[in-house]
Amino acid sequence: FPLYTDAYLLSAVLLAALLPSAPGAPVENITTESVEDGPSGEEVEAPQMLSADPVWYSMLGPTEGHQKEFEAEFQSGIKFTSLEQYKIPSIPEKCLSSFNMEACLHRLVEGLNNYTVLLRHVEREYPNNLILLAAKSHSRHLISLIKGKMRHSERVTALTSSQQEQLLRDIENDTTFHSRITAHSILRQFRNFLVDGKRAICQREMKKGNLAVN
Repeated sequence: FPLYTDAYLLSAVLLAALLPSAPGAPVENITTESVEDGPSGEEVEAPQMLSADPVWYSMLGPTEGHQKEFEAEFQSGIKFTSLEQYKIPSIPEKCLSSFNMEACLHRLVEGLNNYTVLLRHVEREYPNNLILLAAKSHSRHLISLIKGKMRHSERVTALTSSQQEQLLRDIENDTTFHSRITAHSILRQFRNFLVDGKRAICQREMKKGNLAVN
């Protein structure tokens, strides 16, 4: 019965194609991302980029309302953009384009340590400021994350108590008006420092990733 035999074989082939693969059978990898295997064959997740950590948003988020707060307080025509030109001694410098990743991370940690001190001036004027509160809550965590990416985090020197006192003396003002302008300027410069730092890290991480791919 060759006709019935051929029909039977065809039905068996079609049924096998429709059934799910048997346990242990090889299947095609349909994932869009490749995952590296560890020494024991276990999947190892790629390390998270420092620039993508949520802590940046936690600290930068409250800065979005700074301009409205400033303009609501100073209705005498002082422009918010003037804070960019307000000179404050000892404001930490941003990461330069010529720096490698290690030097950039080093500068960021030292800058964050300095801002921790400078923000005490802000606390005297605006103890409930949202930017200040976010910095107090998340700065240590961010510093810890950055140090974790450094090869020589032990080279970061902490400010002595006398250096901290000098930082605050350098920004003392005789009038309430100038003291508050100083506080707002510190907040604005702190925001810029975070934005520049996040961007600098991201650029170096992306460059490192491209080199690894190539």
